[in-house]
Amino acid sequence: MNQKHILKRPLDHTVSRRSFLKWNAVIGGTAVLAGMGLKMGRLVTLAAPSAPPTATEGQWVTAACWHNCGGRCLLKAYVVDGVVQRLKTDDTHPDSPDFPQQRACQRGRANRMQVLGPDRLKYPMKRAHWTPGGGDKSLRGRDTWLRISWDEALNLVAGEIKRIKESYGNGAILGEVNAGMERTLALYGGYATSWGSTSWGTWPDVGPAMAGPYGDSYSNTGNDRLRLRQSKLIIVWGANPAWTSGGNPAYNYLQAKKAGAKFIFIDPFYNESAQVLADEWIPIRPATDIALLLGMAYVMITEDSKTNPLIDWDFLNRCTVGFDKDHMPAGADPKANFRDYVLGTYDGKPKDPRWASEICGVLPEKIHELAIEYATTHPTTIINGGTTTRVHRAEDTAQAFMTLACMAGNIGLPGAGVGLSVHNRGGNAGPSLVTSGGTGVQALKNNIDIRLNQNELWDAVLSGHYTAGKGDSRKVDIRMVYYDARSTLNQKPGATKGIRAHREKLEFVVAQAYALTTQAKFADIILPVTTPWEKEGGFLTGNREILIFYSKVTEPLFEARDDLWIAKEIGKRLGVDVAQIDPISDKQKIFNQLMGAKVMKPDGSGMETLVTITDSDIKEWGVQGKPQPGRISVADFKARGVYQVERKPGDRLGFTEFEKFRQDPAAAPRETPSKKIEIHCKTLADKITAYGWTVKSPLPVYQRIEEGYEDTFYDWDNKVKGDYPLQMYTIHYRRRAHSNFDNVSWLREAFHQPVIMNPTDAEARGIQDGEVVKVSSRHGTVLRPVYLTNRMMPGVVTLGEGAWIELDEATGYDTAGNTNILNGGIPTGQGHAGWNSCNVEVEKYYGTQLADHKWPQRIL
Repeated sequence: MNQKHILKRPLDHTVSRRSFLKWNAVIGGTAVLAGMGLKMGRLVTLAAPSAPPTATEGQWVTAACWHNCGGRCLLKAYVVDGVVQRLKTDDTHPDSPDFPQQRACQRGRANRMQVLGPDRLKYPMKRAHWTPGGGDKSLRGRDTWLRISWDEALNLVAGEIKRIKESYGNGAILGEVNAGMERTLALYGGYATSWGSTSWGTWPDVGPAMAGPYGDSYSNTGNDRLRLRQSKLIIVWGANPAWTSGGNPAYNYLQAKKAGAKFIFIDPFYNESAQVLADEWIPIRPATDIALLLGMAYVMITEDSKTNPLIDWDFLNRCTVGFDKDHMPAGADPKANFRDYVLGTYDGKPKDPRWASEICGVLPEKIHELAIEYATTHPTTIINGGTTTRVHRAEDTAQAFMTLACMAGNIGLPGAGVGLSVHNRGGNAGPSLVTSGGTGVQALKNNIDIRLNQNELWDAVLSGHYTAGKGDSRKVDIRMVYYDARSTLNQKPGATKGIRAHREKLEFVVAQAYALTTQAKFADIILPVTTPWEKEGGFLTGNREILIFYSKVTEPLFEARDDLWIAKEIGKRLGVDVAQIDPISDKQKIFNQLMGAKVMKPDGSGMETLVTITDSDIKEWGVQGKPQPGRISVADFKARGVYQVERKPGDRLGFTEFEKFRQDPAAAPRETPSKKIEIHCKTLADKITAYGWTVKSPLPVYQRIEEGYEDTFYDWDNKVKGDYPLQMYTIHYRRRAHSNFDNVSWLREAFHQPVIMNPTDAEARGIQDGEVVKVSSRHGTVLRPVYLTNRMMPGVVTLGEGAWIELDEATGYDTAGNTNILNGGIPTGQGHAGWNSCNVEVEKYYGTQLADHKWPQRIL
């Protein structure tokens, strides 16, 4: 086909009057249409405007709110003649604290500007200076684009995959894929992958190693939302659910407060959740939580007595091993017990409040007071945000949280608990009460055993080596990356090196996307994909009590194609068995999920069938299946869009982790070597050490953390600050769900992505509120406006993660404020992301205004 330079020559489309009115209702007028590359024809120019459509023309359709914000709430789109006119959220039943509606947040309500915005990718595109083999790689991320046909795009992609395999082997293909191309690449011989814990921090390995598999995945805070109301004290440690967990989590905490719980927030920032809930705020330096926990343990150990009990010896002795020398796991050195470590019996370093205070910044008197209150208040729940363990070497932190809860006996009691409470589990732990069935599609094996940790990923691409385990460094030669659903370049540590890898080493990069994301911007070929609004339908869950059944809202826009269609078309060109890529139709997959959907029985004794299936349903859908009785018909479920289990205080559906174990450890043993919770945990130590980066003690011990508080000093002993004297931690910001929605101008205008800083630190640097500042780390530099507030602890700054990278090519600075430009890839522990241990300096910057809601959208 005749290629056109898209950025300089818009497509000469002519649209009818009716088509114009449809689009005008959706995305707001001729300026938008011009941005889409549409040219008004005579019918539009000469015709008189028509009357607005009446309400009877449309219908409400359940739309997917699919992003990983922690909510995934009910969203309804009002669709007239295939065009979305407006959105609403849950009104399926009256709202109440016990039976709450599932209301969408500002992000969910902005979904239509993602799906229907002018920056939707419309056609396959090729980078202008790319040729097979790489072309001018240095222009990735700043090149111009050419429109190409689907046939040309698919042929180029398949040809490059073949060339890379023939030249370097399957191990040279890095597949950042999970939307369909993982099946194609597996059938073609396999591909290298990346891995690593992100949102969950270090809890994935710590919880199961210490206590065996949890009743609620591997990381929960102990109680469902109704039992949480039994808490007398709730310590929210490194969490801000009002920002980070869309939907009901913050509402759940509010009900606990109304029920009488006292709230203490421990966080560098007096955040929005604290403003509503907190009775007390305790500022703490990032990446120092382990020091505070050990200082609290010291107080409990040294001041415990029969007349002043601060330790639950009954629980420790019955249910744990490793606390003291008399209760060690089999074969362990009695000296390697937690009590003697905290007291400094053998290392001569007591972990007392004065020691802890120097590191964490909490006054010794406050550490003492907090320890006494925690130890003597039952039940108490510690709500852990992921913040505390998204820190280098933070296995010790998660392990110390568990240990302190065991010491106080604040575990296994309704209203008590400890652990991760984020996303849709926020304030509502427990196994799901309603679930969909499986699709019926079986996974395919990937025959390439090359797994690159997220912290080493771009180093591995550039250097040709990666860590496969302790003492096991292996060679690797990555030559291409396929992105089909992952935002790896934007969202993993070390983005500065990632850009280098794209511009210096990689020979081919392909991205499937519905907007010009960072991954797409740095690609060579872009394939436009449909969103869930343009797919047949599916299922989502926002918490343990709901199952959302969403439907197709609109037909695919422009030339966007489904991910699996793309996977099959590339598979045809690679010569693989296409039937194995997508063996079941979309309707059959959805129907399989309906047939397999389960819901908890009212008495909590087990699951039963959710959906009633009839012969007429099977015939109407054109699928295979068998009739079955259930609680809700297919038609009703689709019309309502959600099934919600109704809860009441005192029902049989409550949940408290470790409850049965606490009552009778012999009858409900944990799946650990000792059958108990292991404070001294050789399983954890061996597993973490085996990864190859960190030697882990069986105990939760304090270690100096890479880019922690101590590393802000050039000379720690004499307290001389270094080149990067401030600590930075990253937050989930209101305008995004990770990187999703960052292109939505509505949200950009409402939430400005500032650096948040204490006025004292700003004054020392001559910085005024609202000015643009330069934030630099050992790994890169970003520019953003600054917001000054005494709500931020001195010595600390924060910035929202997920901004789409916008490089100023003249300076190399990122003007969007992407935190992974500042975070380096530093592998420790279980290979988790250590985003909240980062040292920076902040300086006043001249000559740049950064109102990014006014920036031109990335329209091709």
